[in-house]
Amino acid sequence: MENNISIFNLLRRILLTMLVAALCLVSCPLSVVYADEEVNLRLYAKAAVLMDADTGRVLYDRCGDEQLPMASTTKIMTLIVTLENANLEDIVEVSSYAASMPPVHLGMRSGEQYRLKDLLYSLMLESHNDSAVAIAEHVGGTVEQFAAIMNQKAEEIGCEHTNYITPNGLDATKGDQVHSTTARDLALVMSYCITKSPQKEAFLAITRTPNYAFADVSGKRSFSCTNHNAFLNMMTGALSGKTGFTGNAGYCYVGALRQDGKTFVVALLACGWPNHKTYKWSDTRTLMEYGLNNYNYRSFEEIAVPDKATDEILVYNAKGSAIGSTEPISVEMAKSTGIDGLILREDETITVTLYKMRTVTAPVEKGQEVGYISYMAGDQEWKRISLVAAEGKEAVDFEWCVRQVLEKWLMKET
Repeated sequence: MENNISIFNLLRRILLTMLVAALCLVSCPLSVVYADEEVNLRLYAKAAVLMDADTGRVLYDRCGDEQLPMASTTKIMTLIVTLENANLEDIVEVSSYAASMPPVHLGMRSGEQYRLKDLLYSLMLESHNDSAVAIAEHVGGTVEQFAAIMNQKAEEIGCEHTNYITPNGLDATKGDQVHSTTARDLALVMSYCITKSPQKEAFLAITRTPNYAFADVSGKRSFSCTNHNAFLNMMTGALSGKTGFTGNAGYCYVGALRQDGKTFVVALLACGWPNHKTYKWSDTRTLMEYGLNNYNYRSFEEIAVPDKATDEILVYNAKGSAIGSTEPISVEMAKSTGIDGLILREDETITVTLYKMRTVTAPVEKGQEVGYISYMAGDQEWKRISLVAAEGKEAVDFEWCVRQVLEKWLMKET
């Protein structure tokens, strides 16, 4: 009996050891190639998202809500906040703190002056850390105040697990907070930058520029910047993107593509460490090709409206009808909210559901909502059409009842 217990305990220890080893292996971003069971994609990134930029719908998700450091992909937020809040012709004076930033840097010196627009090209094409801080101090007053603006913007965009501490993405902590985001949030920020921001054209113009030369305000120092976003030349329709790397974050990337009326964003976090610099390009191509090959646009207008959507409904207790009876009123379709269509996989369907009252109690006002048509894909509603009363009906009240009784009594007397 004791021998059996010893063997059982030994087997339990072995199984626990194997389980711990397996968990450790899954958490290691260097050696594991992740595969999504549903679509069988093989990726290097620990966290990856493919998003429809026009709707924010996630089309592929690998640990998309896991909060991780994001390195210089941070700078897309630095850029869009600056474009939306500052005059690009402003003159920026470099602080000693900005000048102290580590490589990759422009090499600015304390007290030098630069045009804000020029620093944005330095920020995005070469990913210069000192330019990021100089921009943040000019726009926000301090790095901390600028980070607060970044976090507020992230919240407005819909990010749920993002925390900005620096404008350049260098590894940083503040109390128990870590400079970090998720693949989903990062994709949302890029989607906003290229489709919704009032400065989207300026964002695209800067991030797609191949080369840019400029000088400081004095004209004594000249600089040349080259765009290091290789994705721009990898695929037809490539729009924008930003690379990133730190020791904690590993290689990161967020990029956008528009082709055949579809706009995709790919966000990758922890996509290898040295010497695996090309993993991010491989993963980006894999996800973009998956989106292009498997998703097509479908308009909601192609889907028939439910037959009974505009059928009459009955109004109870309305003036003009016998007490205790009902009277029909017409129903019409009114305003719609949401989008006009979605990009879907061939095996995905849009579910159209009619929600409509059969009977309402007077009073009913013309235009009063009596139901709606819902368009669902997955577990999310993407469009809703309101159904409203085409006419109004007053309710029976005491005065009306007295008048009816009197009229009937007078008719009876005559």
